[in-house]
Amino acid sequence: MDKFMPFIQVMEEGNVEKLKSLVDTYLLEGDPDEQYELADVLTQYGFLQEALKVLEHLNYLFPEENQLKIDQAQLLLEMDREDDALNFLTSVEKSSDAYPQALLTLADYYQMIGLYEVAEQKISDALALMPTEPLLLYAKGELLFETGRYLEAARIIEDLLPHKDAIQAVDLTLKLAEIYSAGAAYEEAIPYYEEALQKEVAPDVLFHAAYATFQVHHYETAIKHLEDLLEIDPDYFSGYMLLAEANAMLENNEEALKAIVSGIARDEFEKEYFLFAGKISLKLGRVKEAETFLHQAIALDPEYMEAIFTLTSLYAMEERDDDLVELYETLKKEDFEWSSMYPFLAAAYERLEIFEKAYAFYKLAYTELKDDAQFLEKYVYFLLEEGKRDEALEVVVLLQKLEPENSTWFEMVE
Repeated sequence: MDKFMPFIQVMEEGNVEKLKSLVDTYLLEGDPDEQYELADVLTQYGFLQEALKVLEHLNYLFPEENQLKIDQAQLLLEMDREDDALNFLTSVEKSSDAYPQALLTLADYYQMIGLYEVAEQKISDALALMPTEPLLLYAKGELLFETGRYLEAARIIEDLLPHKDAIQAVDLTLKLAEIYSAGAAYEEAIPYYEEALQKEVAPDVLFHAAYATFQVHHYETAIKHLEDLLEIDPDYFSGYMLLAEANAMLENNEEALKAIVSGIARDEFEKEYFLFAGKISLKLGRVKEAETFLHQAIALDPEYMEAIFTLTSLYAMEERDDDLVELYETLKKEDFEWSSMYPFLAAAYERLEIFEKAYAFYKLAYTELKDDAQFLEKYVYFLLEEGKRDEALEVVVLLQKLEPENSTWFEMVE
């Protein structure tokens, strides 16, 4: 690499003109093998045009070298020059040792543009020539994984485990864990995650291992992984929610609240954190604290329906009718109207003895809740109290259909 230091220095400086001059001189004076190495260095640093120029020069010197065609094609694909790349790849003779690699490069291209059947056929053609080649088998496994054929992909990758030295760029153990997790086979994924963690304790691996163990209800193990994760990377935001949820599943509600509050301290713009904190605070009986969290969630997203519904339900349960009405008016100013609030508002206004508004919200709710017997029962008695007997009769007829075994509604009609 020392011989390429002048090139590296110029590339790091971003001096493209000087780099072009150096490349031109090297093409006149350098050894072809070293020129080939230079193309690789230029590619690594992102100077694709210059790398292509070197390969074109070598291809001119050695037109029979099919590997050079493949290398040029791979660069051209990166440069979005697909037609030129395909011309190079299809020009590789079937009798050439490089033909399977050309097929694999074609497969990569077709996979990239979503033509998965064509990509699979190219890989199959290559495997017909080299049925035990690990790189080709791995490519097929990756394609099956990407197209959701997880069981087939897992079988291929498992068969490759004894040959993992041939695919050093990929951790096959971790790949298997990812494949099984993607297919929701979490029990099968866990041993591979554990094996991967023995080699390297990485944040992403810890999180996905925790998620897999959470899914199979091994909450204690999930908590251990997540605590290790957040100790390594306190800014791994997804870890806080999963840690809180795992503790909540074990009814460790104080620990769950502690975890989510730690998450809020790291990311105060994540509305789901505030909603979870509100719900867990309610479980702990800390109503005022829950209310604060829920208001913060709604402040971040005035149309956050789950938070609005949770706060609405809290106000309705405690019959805090003025607070419920105030919440609705505040949301209305934000041009947000949600029909799920109507039955709560109807009941609130009825308790406040503002019957005209109660009637208005009962009517609004009625259009969507004609199959909700509990709501209809409240509505029919409200209508009777208000002397609206014809409307009450209409509702009672619905109740007769919904609850034919309830004699109350038939007696009421009589």
